[in-house]
Amino acid sequence: MCGIVTAIANHNVIPVLLEGLRRLEYRGYDSAGLAVADEKRGDRGELVRLRACGRVAELARRVEERSLSASLGIAHTRWATHGAPSEGNAHPHVSEGVAVVHNGIIENFEALKTALQTKGYVFVSDTDTEVIAHLVRDKLRGTDDLLEAVRLTAAELEGAYALGVIWAADPARAVVVRNGAPLLLGVGDDGMYAASDAAALLQVTRKVVYLEDGDLAELRRDGYRIMCADGRAALRAVHVSSLAADAVELGPYRHFMQKEIFEQPQALSNTLGLVTGGGAASARHFGAQASEIFAGVRRVLILACGTSYHAGLVARYWLEALAGLPCSVEIASEYRYRKPVASEDTLVVAVSQSGETADTLAALKYARSLGMMRTLAICNVPESAVVREAALRFITRAGPEIGVASTKAFTTQLAAFALLALALAKLGGKLAPAVEEHHLEALRHLPVAVRKVLELEADIAQWAQRFASKAHALFLGRGQHWPIAMEGALKLKEISYIHAEAYAAGELKHGPLALVDERMPVIAVSPADELLEKLKSNLQEVRARGGELYVFADADCEIDGSENVHILRMPEHYGMLSPVLHVVPLQLLAYHVALVRGTDVDKPRNLAKSVTVE
Repeated sequence: MCGIVTAIANHNVIPVLLEGLRRLEYRGYDSAGLAVADEKRGDRGELVRLRACGRVAELARRVEERSLSASLGIAHTRWATHGAPSEGNAHPHVSEGVAVVHNGIIENFEALKTALQTKGYVFVSDTDTEVIAHLVRDKLRGTDDLLEAVRLTAAELEGAYALGVIWAADPARAVVVRNGAPLLLGVGDDGMYAASDAAALLQVTRKVVYLEDGDLAELRRDGYRIMCADGRAALRAVHVSSLAADAVELGPYRHFMQKEIFEQPQALSNTLGLVTGGGAASARHFGAQASEIFAGVRRVLILACGTSYHAGLVARYWLEALAGLPCSVEIASEYRYRKPVASEDTLVVAVSQSGETADTLAALKYARSLGMMRTLAICNVPESAVVREAALRFITRAGPEIGVASTKAFTTQLAAFALLALALAKLGGKLAPAVEEHHLEALRHLPVAVRKVLELEADIAQWAQRFASKAHALFLGRGQHWPIAMEGALKLKEISYIHAEAYAAGELKHGPLALVDERMPVIAVSPADELLEKLKSNLQEVRARGGELYVFADADCEIDGSENVHILRMPEHYGMLSPVLHVVPLQLLAYHVALVRGTDVDKPRNLAKSVTVE
């Protein structure tokens, strides 16, 4: 959730720290802070710390007022877990010259706090992080080696965390550690860096080292060393990031969410590159061992949270219809705490945009502990924890997604699931060549089809004007479009703060119809499929109660507009892949409603992008 930046270099690192925080602000934005030291000053034993409530811009203003300069520092942007957003709870936390920034949750902090208080340490915040600073300082009473002190500290911590630590008495080094939360190193020409995300480091280097769970790293101006939790030296490969610097810039767009909505044609094209130019559906798209692993699959279990969960719900229709495999979709945070019936012939698919979602990672590990070893990760980040945990992988190639409300990550997950359904169906002998080619042609044309849907933006913006004053909204869909209605409701509530619910339209008369009146807009996803006539009947139920309908209909849907029935025609019907097209106008609707209401589109209140805590 939180964002961490660490830097030690032969120049002033404060601009690097602040720019890194700006690029990580999607991970948390209720407060920000930094702590710096500099061996050139000769003020050994003294730290300079600045913190501010709110956004990184406020921290930057305070830094400018102080005219700070330093060659060693750590910085943090916070999403509150323990303690309300306040300057006192903002990171870094300090203890007698030790400063710590932290992403994650320390589960045993209360016991550690009690033990430290008996030693005379005084706590001034409500956070779990402060125990780390005091614990490191306590370990330094027995050693003058910061790396060893942090290693001993980490051995006592329970939970998931990433840490950056500096000690003013030793300004020639910084130490970072990773356990269950994202952290990578940046290898620069004139210094060393660490951050929660490669995007924060593109300003100084494209060379990155992905730390593994339990790794500690000591950063010096001229290099680094990595060790495992037991103190043994560890070697980790240096990668050259393919992420372009402009990929994390707004360009001509007002918000990252708008940019990412309009990047979907290219993102889909990148994800589907394996089947363009005559490529066929193949298990090989999911890894070298995929054919062997898929051959024994008799059922599929999908584990995910939030938007990724909705992608899994759509995929269930495809996997059962095409591959003939029974499929269940589980909310990861629920699955990990119940006793499911496990089967060795189950393909477990973990879906996560970041690959660091704590609940999804824990659910995947739990499934493996139950003997389900046929695992696949669908993810947008190649070196993420979920990807490393799974036997097989499919990287969606959506590019960085900065806006908290996921858009292009969702549609590329759907594209990945479509390829998976085709591969499993083909391997099981249930996909005739003509049917395969039909679906592949539809996938190849998908970026063009999405681009046509984006041309509806002006009409959707007009609808948004009518929505802005509403307090509630009801979304309806049937079949594979019910999860799309769920995704549309989620987007609206995430960024506009309008209460929105989604129902399978057939359930309308079993309760939700009681809510329908002239003040409750009803949004219907209405493709020209086999359930269209059923959906029309449900819409008549709304009209009979005086409800106002907003219908996203395929061009050939015979639904007539009226004073209280507003219809937006989609450019074309798209069969099995229709959910990919129908979610795009729902994304645009949420975006434009949020614009009218004046909310913070990219950084909605109380939310963060990468949910690395339980």
